[in-house]
Amino acid sequence: MITLITVLYVLCVICGVKSGNQFPNIVLVLTDDQDVMLKGLNPMIKTQQLIANQGATFTNAFTSSPICCPSRSSILSGQYAHNTKTFNNSESGGCYGAHWREKMEPVTFSVLLQKNGYQTFYAGKYLNEYHSENIPPGWNEWFGLHGNSKYFNYTLNENGKTVFYSDEYLTDLLKARALHFITNVTKKSPFFAMVAPPAPHAPYTAAIRHHELFPEVKALRTKNFNIPCGPLEKHWLLTMPPSPLPDEVLEEIDIIYRKRWQSLMAVDEMVAAIVELLDNENIIDNTYFVYTSDNGYHMGQFSQPYDKRQPYETDIKVPFLVRGPGISHKSLVTSPIALIDIAPTVLEWAGIKAPSQMDGVSFNPTLTQTEFKERQILIEYWGEGTVKTYNPECPWQKKDKLFLCTTDIACHCQDSWNNTFSCIRHLAKDLNMAYCQFKDTENFIEAYDLTNDFSQIENIAYDMLPSIRAKYSLALSNLTECVGETCRQIY
Repeated sequence: MITLITVLYVLCVICGVKSGNQFPNIVLVLTDDQDVMLKGLNPMIKTQQLIANQGATFTNAFTSSPICCPSRSSILSGQYAHNTKTFNNSESGGCYGAHWREKMEPVTFSVLLQKNGYQTFYAGKYLNEYHSENIPPGWNEWFGLHGNSKYFNYTLNENGKTVFYSDEYLTDLLKARALHFITNVTKKSPFFAMVAPPAPHAPYTAAIRHHELFPEVKALRTKNFNIPCGPLEKHWLLTMPPSPLPDEVLEEIDIIYRKRWQSLMAVDEMVAAIVELLDNENIIDNTYFVYTSDNGYHMGQFSQPYDKRQPYETDIKVPFLVRGPGISHKSLVTSPIALIDIAPTVLEWAGIKAPSQMDGVSFNPTLTQTEFKERQILIEYWGEGTVKTYNPECPWQKKDKLFLCTTDIACHCQDSWNNTFSCIRHLAKDLNMAYCQFKDTENFIEAYDLTNDFSQIENIAYDMLPSIRAKYSLALSNLTECVGETCRQIY
């Protein structure tokens, strides 16, 4: 006998609406500029205990663009930057520009979740040029930060109302908003909550209670720390003076390294508080919890002071932890993934088919399979240097089109117009390669065999067999124009 409940359930499935406990809850915490190569996760003991030790750690997770706005756009859309048209952190570079608002926001994964019965929540940094009273589509509750990362004196769009806060530490406020949402969310429907705290992005401001932590900690003196680079070893930007960096800049790097760790302590407390609430609400066993960052960070490597925007492991490799139903505790996943994989994975967890235009692929199978999956991941970046970014306090010229040149780092600039590149991170069972092409007047190339040169010191691009170099060049040509399925092929 067909009951009314059965009929209603079938109708719900046909309409694409999920019933209450059929699908899991999902929490995504996205930090800002958190490295993994320089031990950026080390101070976060609670996060390691509650997420990594209770789930999986991905050892080969990469951003598809080593800068905030393009990376965040790719996370939300599941598409590479050349498809989102978000090229850098400026509005002219597509950051919260017309293309994003009109073409991309309506197809982000949150829209699909909401249409399929999920209650959705966002709190924290969105896109760098977001200064709007508009709520992006797909969110039931919205607490979006205006502009770039801040810790005090910030403005939030709180469900359509603009609110300014001066004294309340932002990470703590985001924690309170997330806990309130989870406590009051209707338990008849699953929820998706995304929390994006500012840490450890500049200005690296810790909560007052954490100001005195880690007094003896210094930046890692890696094998490639503060070493000079020759003209055939690295792209021009990394060969500019001063190189090596003077002692006063190294001292500043150590200070910033400590501040970054301190700023992450409130995030660690937030993760613990959310997990505790999920446990108290008896929904932790039916909740996926993802912890990651939009990009990595370098601190002194190759005589670059402190920033991202480079194609090296410090900048493109990110922390990535997942716990949830069916995931073995303390498991390690070595198969490579990219942040564009978050969107199709979340949709798979929610029982929703990923749209064909998504470039990423669900990493859910790798959580239960031990077989290593070969992958070619595209890394893209467009340099932000223009004549308008000229700093007269530094001994360079407007025509150089340099960016982020400041006296506190001895005018060793962090970016330039020709710091524009596309790279392949190619990982297989017996292969760990990085191959990059720069869009400059020299068509400079870099390549590294990370199996034998983990620190990426020896540029082997000009020593490669012409056939291998041509193969990677062709692969880049295909990947920089790919859409959907073609982005997941091995070339």
